[in-house]
Amino acid sequence: MNEKVTSIPELFGSMVFTQEQMRQRLPAHIYDAWQQCLVQGTSLDRSIADEIASAMKDWAIEKGATHYTHWFQPMTGFTAEKHDSFIAPQGPTGVLMELSGKELSRGEADASSFPSGGLRATFEARGYTAWDPTSYAFVKDKTLYIPTIFCSYGGETLDKKTPLLRSMKLLDTQSIRILRLFGNTEAQHVTAQVGPEQEYFLIDKEMYRRREDLVLCGRTLFGARPPKGQELDDHYYGAIKPRVAEFMHELDQELWKVGVPAKTEHNEVAPAQHEVAQVYSDANSTCDHNQLTMEFLKKVADRHGLVCLLHEKPFAGVNGSGKHNNWSMATDTGVNLLSPGETPYENAQFLLFLCAVIKAVDDYQDLLRLSVATAGNDHRLGANEAPPAVVSIFLGDELMGILDAIENDTPYSGTKKTTMKLGVDVLPRFPRDTTDRNRTSPFAFTGNKFEFRMLGSSNSIACANIMLNAAVAESLKIYADRLEGAEDFETALHDMIKKTIKDHKRIIFNGNGYDATWIKEATEVRGLCNYPTTPDCMPHLLDKKNVDMLTAHKIYSVSEIQARCDIMLENYCKAVIIEANTMVDMARKQILPAVEGYAAELAASVAAKKAVAPNLACAYETGLVTKLSGLTDQIAEKTDELESAVLELKNAESVKEESFAIRDTILGKMAALRAVADEAETQTSSDYWPFPTYGELLFGVK
Repeated sequence: MNEKVTSIPELFGSMVFTQEQMRQRLPAHIYDAWQQCLVQGTSLDRSIADEIASAMKDWAIEKGATHYTHWFQPMTGFTAEKHDSFIAPQGPTGVLMELSGKELSRGEADASSFPSGGLRATFEARGYTAWDPTSYAFVKDKTLYIPTIFCSYGGETLDKKTPLLRSMKLLDTQSIRILRLFGNTEAQHVTAQVGPEQEYFLIDKEMYRRREDLVLCGRTLFGARPPKGQELDDHYYGAIKPRVAEFMHELDQELWKVGVPAKTEHNEVAPAQHEVAQVYSDANSTCDHNQLTMEFLKKVADRHGLVCLLHEKPFAGVNGSGKHNNWSMATDTGVNLLSPGETPYENAQFLLFLCAVIKAVDDYQDLLRLSVATAGNDHRLGANEAPPAVVSIFLGDELMGILDAIENDTPYSGTKKTTMKLGVDVLPRFPRDTTDRNRTSPFAFTGNKFEFRMLGSSNSIACANIMLNAAVAESLKIYADRLEGAEDFETALHDMIKKTIKDHKRIIFNGNGYDATWIKEATEVRGLCNYPTTPDCMPHLLDKKNVDMLTAHKIYSVSEIQARCDIMLENYCKAVIIEANTMVDMARKQILPAVEGYAAELAASVAAKKAVAPNLACAYETGLVTKLSGLTDQIAEKTDELESAVLELKNAESVKEESFAIRDTILGKMAALRAVADEAETQTSSDYWPFPTYGELLFGVK
């Protein structure tokens, strides 16, 4: 008997309690009241919440759900959930299936084991979750998932969703002020729009299990380069391997069910590296969807005998994995505020919003850098086709020419928009962008959006978008404050755009961001920030200008900012210490015995040959034994040095001091140990090497 085939339109969002589901299942006055709460940002009346909860529960049960959970995003970078059943006792032997408005709107969770950065005492356990009605509930694994915010007993935010929602509201408010100045009275809201491109690696599960570093750290801590890597450029956009294609097919199905608009999939540059990208949506929904995407990547991979690696740099010397964050602003009337008009030069509104972004990125380049800072991403930035740690903006020649003309009060005579002729009459004609895309820029304008390319693959996109939304909103507020009181709007507008260009053009760079000479120019000539590591950039979160801006707009309180700085540094320290301890363990228990065992075999071979013929030449074996013995001693020595350095970290008086010690000492000793161990791998028989090599890992999936 053939199973019924569900069409993609029927499949998409089938496990989501959508607005249409609410319209069908709720009385008209309840639905209208809920809509009004969304528009006005007010709280739900208990009777309305009860009606919504009952309808949501009935729908979820129809989808096979037996439990519900408040699904939140603590400051771990992952999601968290606590499951409760719908059952309520009814008499001595019966139960009812219930979900009240109180249970829908608010939950209580043990917050004692989540990072708080000192916002709460460790002995205080109580934390609260509250329903986010702007993000739809969904059913997964027989459980109703209710997206929520997460806060402490005292009201401090303990999650990433709450400040993201605050930053979106701020951007909305300041953008509307600008639109009103241009005579736009139709638009009521402006929303930050985001489309992330999720990169990842797929490796064989059995090989993964044989690598302690991958299991414990998510990346390889040892590994010599294979004979073939990515140098032939034969993997990018190449034919997808059958096993991977099956994985991608199931991944799409699972994502579509829960409403994630997964659209584009392809092989990335490195062997075993791939990408999945989703269609634009509001920043809040997109953040939820990306968290689901990362979860499903791992779950679906496991079902196919694969492991998905989301670490930013799982293989040294090979392209790392990022998550390009395509960002724009759109009105509720469907207008993209970063989309130029017929000619950008004639579009004053576009130029003002463009300048707001330029000013924001220059003023708060440190916030953007630290918003993507993790131990993993530090390895990626500036290496193997990743953008550098220096933040800059790419605009392209045409827009740059327009800005130069405005700054210098000179006529602009640049390229006109043309149409490509494909040479075949039956093919459609495509409008041609006047500027090619720059893939080396950390922050590139791509026609109607900015592509923030510094995010790491394992990052929550919330942090980057919080800082970006807040910084751009601050620029718009400054503009609105000036223009609202201007006697001559057009003159004030021109002068303000001109001043922005003059004051902030240092952040604009249209050249090759991978060129080492750019870093020298950026830092020594232009005075841009260069923070290569997390310990370099994270303390700047506490700089006065950053604290003043974020607190003035109520994105964070002072204590919440301090907490997040401590949490990020603590996470960094823990991650590196785990890696260092893993290196020590692998070196002593696996690498040293393997190298020593192979050397012993060679020595025995020499002894056996000499026993037969004392004058027999054994130059190869003797030389290799000597070399391996020397490497063995070096590995042992550098292992001891690394272990001692890790123990010294206990003397650090603060997490900041500990992070500096890791940056200045631990990372160097880890690199030194890896160098000699990787050399030993190239000299040791594959029969003795204790775990899969780079070649096996990168080319092991067929």
